[in-house]
Amino acid sequence: MSAMAGRKPQHFLWEVTGRIAVLRLNRPERKNPLTFESYAELRDLFRDLATASDVDVVIFGSNGGNFCSGGDVHEIIGPLIGRPMKDLLAFTRMTGDLVKAMITCGKPIIAAVDGVAMGAGAILAMASDLRLASREAKCAFLFSRVGLAGCDMGACAMLPRIIGQGRAAELLFTGRVMTADEGAAWGFWNALHPAENLEAEAMVLAKRLASGPVFAHSVTKTQMMQEWAMGLEQAIEAEAQAQAICMQTKDFERAYLAFVAKEKPVFAGD
Repeated sequence: MSAMAGRKPQHFLWEVTGRIAVLRLNRPERKNPLTFESYAELRDLFRDLATASDVDVVIFGSNGGNFCSGGDVHEIIGPLIGRPMKDLLAFTRMTGDLVKAMITCGKPIIAAVDGVAMGAGAILAMASDLRLASREAKCAFLFSRVGLAGCDMGACAMLPRIIGQGRAAELLFTGRVMTADEGAAWGFWNALHPAENLEAEAMVLAKRLASGPVFAHSVTKTQMMQEWAMGLEQAIEAEAQAQAICMQTKDFERAYLAFVAKEKPVFAGD
């Protein structure tokens, strides 16, 4: 197990308080675009979260009124033009590895999206477990608008599971903006909040998760990811085994004793 509170990233902001980490991209003057370096550092951070001893929940927040404008046009898109195929594949695999790290880190991730979430920014929101947004949020999987396929960083697998095949197809083929109201109606956003309340609402949700059975939460996240590739019988058996593991935890016993005593359980994550 490793501690994450003292981490000093070079390419984004990171703060841990009360076992809740808040992460923000830190180029607000450019609407927080990603670079080769920030992609790699984010990937490494989420990989390390899998063994973090002091973080139970992550809030991926906005900065300066925006979440993320995607890959930096001048620092990523321009330099990729004319690169050999092996270099391009190394880059696209690296960006995919960031999503893999997010979905396998074992910690619930809450995206708090204000302003733009474009391209890779939309993917970061999609790869989070829970998504809150302001009414000003604009989300677009705009890869087709820059001459690319919509199949970027797992979008063709994950987005249809969230909003449905037809809606996902429209967004991925056209690259158009999904409004906040559309995203809420389609189930992409769990809730919409006024921009000035967005982070506070994300923190309320994070505290609720962090005060729960966090080991069991990690099992839930793992099963939700792994069961994509399972048939129903496999999934039911996998959940039986996972739940039996959770029944060995002290939190399961605490919940029972609290119920008997007509008290609210106080979970400790073990």
